[in-house]
Amino acid sequence: MTMSLTERTAQLDAEQHLLVKADKDIEDGWQRIRDQEDRVRELMADGHDTHQAQRLVDLLRQTLIEWERHRTLIEQRVRYLQQEVEAG
Repeated sequence: MTMSLTERTAQLDAEQHLLVKADKDIEDGWQRIRDQEDRVRELMADGHDTHQAQRLVDLLRQTLIEWERHRTLIEQRVRYLQQEVEAG
């Protein structure tokens, strides 16, 4: 079933909003990682066990990698829909 130009345009708008949200989420994710790394350094400086805190940094990084992969998929979808809309 072929989508109408209106439907493709609506999907493009929705995907572009998702792309903006993904960019914001990734930016926020990097900030959370930096904050957690600061906490790890503080704990280490105070002589505390940092195993669990460092594990959280690793998990945050893994999550962020998945977010970046998802962002790439959104970006590809936006490009595809842009071509579809331009083709009319």
